[in-house]
Order: sequence, then C-alpha cells, then structure tokens
Amino acid sequence: MAMDPTVILNFVFAVIIVILGIWVFRAKKMVIALYIALAFALFAISHLSILMGIPDTNISIMVTRALGYLVVIYALVREITIKF
Repeated sequence: MAMDPTVILNFVFAVIIVILGIWVFRAKKMVIALYIALAFALFAISHLSILMGIPDTNISIMVTRALGYLVVIYALVREITIKF
C-alpha cells in the first residue's frame, strides 16, 4: 500500500466533498450537489485505488477520473441549460 501524502489528502478532501454534496442535496434538493458528489466519489475511488497500490497509469483509474470530469461537465451544462 503506497502512502503518498498528496494522494491521501486528495482522498480525504474528495470524501468530504461527497459527504457535503449529499448533505446539500438532502437539505436543499439541489441536484447539482448530487452530481458533484458523484463526481468526487469517482475521484475518491481513483485515489483509494492508488493508495491500495494500483499504478495511476492503470486504464481503470484513468477511465474513473475521466468519468468524474464528465459528470462535472454534464452537471454544469445541465445547470446552465435549465436556467434559460
């Protein structure tokens, strides 16, 4: 198990954002918060995988991160199109 402090910090922050995103969704019914929580859950999974020893060049980690970014892009596009 690799203990890189940067990856540990990224993992902790990602988990905090997931918790806050779910909390905001439950309190305010803001769907964008749920999408952000989902994206950061994907980022947390990729960070946890690295902490478990999977190399960050592994295709599954790259796909997981790409999906996280795509969820954020979708959420922002969805939010802007709903407003108009």
